[in-house]
Amino acid sequence: MKRALAAIFSIAFMGIFMAGCSTVRLVDSDVTAFSRWSAAPPGPGTAYRFERLPSQQSVGNQQDLVEGLARTALAKVGMEFNAPVARYSVQVLLNNQRVDRSPYDGGVDGFGGFGFGGPGVFLGGGNRGAAFGLSFPLRFSEPYYKRELSIFMRDLSSNQVVFESRALHDGVWNDTLAVLPAMLDSALRGFPQPPPGTRRINVEIPR
Repeated sequence: MKRALAAIFSIAFMGIFMAGCSTVRLVDSDVTAFSRWSAAPPGPGTAYRFERLPSQQSVGNQQDLVEGLARTALAKVGMEFNAPVARYSVQVLLNNQRVDRSPYDGGVDGFGGFGFGGPGVFLGGGNRGAAFGLSFPLRFSEPYYKRELSIFMRDLSSNQVVFESRALHDGVWNDTLAVLPAMLDSALRGFPQPPPGTRRINVEIPR
């Protein structure tokens, strides 16, 4: 019995140790994108400028950071930031919401937090002896974050929105600026003519 319990604990803690030692983490985003180009889709080097809502203008420094990261992502798909000769305007919206409860938490323990599926051990007794096995009782109350990124591209000649993409991501990481580049790359996956429907896109970033 002691050897069996020792083996179970060794496997459990080895799994936690290996997860903690990983040098990358996964940013998984659910992306839904639409395109309706009035003419041919933009080719490499097509110029654009950024457009801001009044609320975004009031938090200029924060939006500068978001748009700086968006410039890098847009350059990867061939768009060039050049406001004086722009053919398109691009609007980037980010909603970062801290919630009190993770969807992984079933609420059994009464705590609104992140339910951690860590391994545990249970022992049971009966007329025919004892039994043991693995269970998953560990729960930690931690902040949880839901992020929604939206990109709108407008044709300046017609003032019509010709490209729209939304990326949704949630998790326990609170470093939005580290997660945002992966969400931007995901939102622009398949640009300028993304496939229809919602896709789950995974991007690895340094831990």
